[in-house]
Amino acid sequence: MNQTSESKIQSAYTIAKERYAAQDVDTDAALARLESIHISLHCWQGDDLSGFENRAGGLTGGIAVTGNYPGKARNADELRRDLDLAYRLLPGRHRLNLHAIYLEVERKVERNRIEPAHFSAWVDWAKAKDHGLDFNPTCFSHPFAADGFTLSHQDPAIRRFWVEHCIACRRIGAYFGQQLGTPAVTNIWIPDGFKDTPADRQTPRRLLLESLDTILAEKIDPRLNLDAVEPKLFGLGSESYVTGSMEFYLAYAVSRKILLTLDSGHFHPTESIADKISSLMLYLEGLLLHVSRGVRWDSDHVVTLTDDLQAIAREAIRSQALERIHIGLDYFDASINRIAAWAIGARSTLRALLLALLDPVERLDEYEREGDFSSRLDLQEELKSMPFSAVWDAYCTRKGVPLGMDFMAEIKGYEKSELAGRE
Repeated sequence: MNQTSESKIQSAYTIAKERYAAQDVDTDAALARLESIHISLHCWQGDDLSGFENRAGGLTGGIAVTGNYPGKARNADELRRDLDLAYRLLPGRHRLNLHAIYLEVERKVERNRIEPAHFSAWVDWAKAKDHGLDFNPTCFSHPFAADGFTLSHQDPAIRRFWVEHCIACRRIGAYFGQQLGTPAVTNIWIPDGFKDTPADRQTPRRLLLESLDTILAEKIDPRLNLDAVEPKLFGLGSESYVTGSMEFYLAYAVSRKILLTLDSGHFHPTESIADKISSLMLYLEGLLLHVSRGVRWDSDHVVTLTDDLQAIAREAIRSQALERIHIGLDYFDASINRIAAWAIGARSTLRALLLALLDPVERLDEYEREGDFSSRLDLQEELKSMPFSAVWDAYCTRKGVPLGMDFMAEIKGYEKSELAGRE
């Protein structure tokens, strides 16, 4: 960027800073707080959740990726190079969320036998790049999940296999935390459920309860690993009944003092997770937000700056407990350039958080306490035309990342030099 362009951006920021100051908002403080928020990018966007355990066959267990855009990562080294570019396009310092099938081994290792050593290359990379790591058991796309049940399976041997897998994953999460100096969030999601109306709804949930208690029996220092459980309203193949429902996991998370995960694509299409945050944070140890964009169903579209995303960000910021809220991306899109999908989704999430940080909270609260709802509504509407983009541009400039659509030029160049050579 030339000196003239930087001067124009600074001039625009100075005007924006004055405009926000008139509403009692400190833009410099907002940017400092934004810098402290670390989004966890999802590794599976880069390779369509194929993983590296050398398994045959496609995805099962309610997981689907649509599209066949050229350049999918075929191994861990390619995936890490793709991630390196994605991170260079984002202002701030961010994390990576790994699934268990992203281990690196010379020969196949069963999922209940995975160990920290199988992820040492990821830790070395994360240390070099200053990323934290989060983790997920992979309880799908496996012969022992072929009938749609894992931790709530009626067969004790199959159930035990998945319990052992999740125990191993928690230990790997603790290894990440110990090596990187920041706790890993290890999130359990299972596909368990019935396509059609079940005769017995309680037995699978009782079995899931027993499985989870066995998994969590080993106490792990929360400075190393944080446990989370993820509910779902319905899924492919579990349209009529999901064992791990919102009610089940909410009660479990509260009673076991662990994190609850809210995936914005896991609820009814007209239901927003934003309104849940203020209630849940009164009871829970913490939340993991999986930011996605469902379109009509749990289709996991690339995150864009929608009203729903802004509402989620606003409630997360207003919770007064941001240190207990962990934010990660979770979507699949192979219809567009996969690195662009990472960058667009993460930048949209960061913009939503910045918009929330620029809210004149004290003034809005004052109007509300005084019962002056007319002024509250007027201010909420005025905020929509405030010069937010000038603050965002200044932040990107300070962090040395491209402005506007300039980042697409880097992605297109990488596509020609790197992605085009991949089959």
